Amino acid sequence: MTLSRKFLLTAVAFSALTAACGQGEAPGQNSAAVPAGAEETEQTESEKINAWFEEQFEAGVARSPMSQTFLGRKTNYGEWDNATDAYAQETHALEMAALSEMRETFDAETLDLSAQLSYRLYEYEGEQSERNFPWRNHWYEFSQFRGPHSSVPAFLINQHRVDTLEDAEAYISRLRGVETFLGQHQENAEAQFANGVNPPKWSYPQMIATSKNIISGAPFDESGKTSTILEDFNKKVNALEISDEVKEDLRSQAVDAMLNSVKPAYESLIAMFEEQMETAAVDDGAWKLPDGGAYYANRLQQMTTTTMSAEEIHDLGLSEVARIHAEMEAIKNQVGFDGSLQDFFVYMREDPDERFTYPNTDQGREEYLAEATAIIDDMRGRLDELFLTKPKADIIVKRVEPFRERAAGKAFYQRPAPDGSRPGIYYANLYNMADMPSYQMRALAYHEGIPGHHMQLAIAQELEGVPSFRRFGGFTAYTEGWGLYSEFVPKEMGLYDDPYSDFGRLAMELWRAARLVVDSGLHDKRWTREEAINYLLENTPNPEGDCIKAIERYIVMPGQATAYKVGMLKILELRRRAETALGDGFDVREFHDVVLRDGAVPLAILEENVDAWVAKKQAS
Repeated sequence: MTLSRKFLLTAVAFSALTAACGQGEAPGQNSAAVPAGAEETEQTESEKINAWFEEQFEAGVARSPMSQTFLGRKTNYGEWDNATDAYAQETHALEMAALSEMRETFDAETLDLSAQLSYRLYEYEGEQSERNFPWRNHWYEFSQFRGPHSSVPAFLINQHRVDTLEDAEAYISRLRGVETFLGQHQENAEAQFANGVNPPKWSYPQMIATSKNIISGAPFDESGKTSTILEDFNKKVNALEISDEVKEDLRSQAVDAMLNSVKPAYESLIAMFEEQMETAAVDDGAWKLPDGGAYYANRLQQMTTTTMSAEEIHDLGLSEVARIHAEMEAIKNQVGFDGSLQDFFVYMREDPDERFTYPNTDQGREEYLAEATAIIDDMRGRLDELFLTKPKADIIVKRVEPFRERAAGKAFYQRPAPDGSRPGIYYANLYNMADMPSYQMRALAYHEGIPGHHMQLAIAQELEGVPSFRRFGGFTAYTEGWGLYSEFVPKEMGLYDDPYSDFGRLAMELWRAARLVVDSGLHDKRWTREEAINYLLENTPNPEGDCIKAIERYIVMPGQATAYKVGMLKILELRRRAETALGDGFDVREFHDVVLRDGAVPLAILEENVDAWVAKKQAS
């Protein structure tokens, strides 16, 4: 999965769309937004609307210091976002006003193809924002999987660069602002709780543990260890070419901010978590929330960009699970395993011969990271076989930081900074090495790295001549559908070079198919957490810890897990259709260019784009 869109989407709001080139045009050849100071008298309508899109994008970014940092900018560098509901309402009103202004000012029929697509996407996202806004307080402000309590240190560590003395002072300023920032989120969470919206009771101990981890070590206690935040600050300040006296003064200010802002902020959160835990609802699914059925239906529409019902998604999942089981059965027989498919799952899960598990040690973790990097580097060297357009940005593989790894997901990707100051990052969660079996390594690296999210997101933000709102954002079904499709493509290249790695690919696909079943089971059919965990244990080879963590994630993120398989199936459907229609004229590199060149789009628009490409090829 991808990371870091939440803050950007909060700021840019319905400008949450990815980079693109015009339909039927080569990357970089469509109408560009007019630079500041350029002559306006001869602007075409397409140039005018592209300039307007840039104005709206910059207005949104200006409302979010954190988005500015994500974009590699150092404006408002010492500030956090305004997290109050009043500010969210103000932002939404501005979004709706902008949508009305676009409709009143510009006629889509007068625009070129690229600008027409931008118009459609801006309108689509605006309408989606209007549908989603009434449900904004159904999304849990805090959860064990994700929330401001864990994102604050992650943001400081991974996003706040310290290249100058002023940057260090901005870091301190942000430390001083933590109490206000988290206090705003706490106020939102308390309002949610009062309205019957809270994550399940079992999630609270994990949130408490994560919060306590963040304020453990110096300067928060005398354990003899250094806290995660202070360690990061010291490392960054020590790299500056300034006097030791100035460094010591900066450390003193940082420590003061940690003790008088960070610590009380987290102590207040912990107290809230402990109090809410006493009376929190024990039910798991979104159905328990006020108008929960309507909320879940809206989430499915948002995540899949389709009108599929929960029942349709559930049935699709059951069908796909059965199909993949049949393919796995063939591999089980190929390797000569004596027993049922469920017996084979147990064997792969428990790994009695220790052939699929790295040691649960620092050395084992380093070995895993090295091998994952090698897999990505190898694929990078073969990109010409698959792509015409390739990203400039680099990618690195990194371990999820210890302070959040217990609650974080299995793996995720963080896009690079647009200015090249930060590479794309494939994060691997190595908290428990038994949850990261080696037979799934390839599929996971292909999904998060190359040819998966890194290809897609880096290419998107590097495309030229399109509005920025299309270069920074995304649709989950498209983004994660591409990630899952990217696990399949290397099979055609012979890169799953033994039956067990191919079984790992199928295991990863099975995991996404099972998500359709358990997500709809939890949120529509009222399954319990235990029922959903047992379904995964019975129908996948994944370790128990993996299954538990996954179900806990799906519970607090309704609908998100359904996007992967729905998106992949659409991309595969479109590819097969194009292959049939074009025969020997089909070029997979051209197909991938068509899929990626317009960035993230709803699946219906992706279908239009592919069909138009096929028709153009047939006519030529």
